[in-house]
Amino acid sequence: MTNFTLFFCYDIFGDMMKVKVIDEECERDLENSVNEFLSNDVDVIDIKYQVAIGINGEEQLYCFSAMIIYH
Repeated sequence: MTNFTLFFCYDIFGDMMKVKVIDEECERDLENSVNEFLSNDVDVIDIKYQVAIGINGEEQLYCFSAMIIYH
């Protein structure tokens, strides 16, 4: 399951920046989603990456996410 979130903010010069958050269950899916988003010819400012791990009984749950800050 892919979740997309879009936020709006401004840099120190007053220019509008956008933030795209992409969340996937495995690294390969996150990589594909990020590459698909970047193929839209966006002006990337920064990309933040995060991994969260949870345990449900004997099962390990992973959440791979990226936040892309762009103009």
